[in-house]
Parts: sequence; C-alpha cells; structure tokens
Amino acid sequence: MEKNKLPIVYSCSGCSSAAQTANTIAIRMDREHVAEMSCIAGVGGDVKPLVKTAKSGRDIIAIDGCPLACSKHILARHNLEAKHHFDLTNFNVPKKQHVDPDPQLTKKVYHQILELMQ
Repeated sequence: MEKNKLPIVYSCSGCSSAAQTANTIAIRMDREHVAEMSCIAGVGGDVKPLVKTAKSGRDIIAIDGCPLACSKHILARHNLEAKHHFDLTNFNVPKKQHVDPDPQLTKKVYHQILELMQ
C-alpha cells in the first residue's frame, strides 16, 4: 500500500516499560508497512506540518501504555479521534519505571492488536 494511504499510528513514548512497549509496537507497524508512524509529541506541540498530517483524513491508530491515554488526549486537543485506540493495560502490559519492555510480551501484544484491527 502507498505510504500516504496507510493509517497513521501514534504512540506514547514515556519512560515506563508500558510506554516503550507502545512505542515499539508503533515502530514495528511502521517498519512492516501496517501504518505510518508519526510524532504525537509534535501534534501535542502544535507543530504545523505534524498537525496537518494528523488532520489529513487518514485513519488513526493510537497506542497508549496506560490509562492516562496521553496519545488519545493529544489527538482530542485537535478534535481528532483514533479509529483504533489501544490501552496496553488491557493486554496485561505492566507499567514499570526504569525497566525495558519485555520482547516476548511486546511481540504477543503486537499480534493481538493486528488481529483486533481486522
């Protein structure tokens, strides 16, 4: 699929293991051409080209590591709503400070999210 036809994926990328799991999943979606990753921090910072991308009319996938739902709230500031929103606590991803994400759990959750998007 052409890059500009793919959905856009945003993820939180905070310091916790859950946030980095979300970020890793979004990166994998980008690298495997499931979606095009864009910068949620730029949308939150009102960076015009990144807000323009977010408002392009393409489907949006938002992946948050925890119920704080930072990605979801940043999109809402621009009157945008993700077609698919995933809170990784619903996939039993623990939120641990100063801990890297579990590669096996990340892989498992990635496949679960792809299945749910079908």
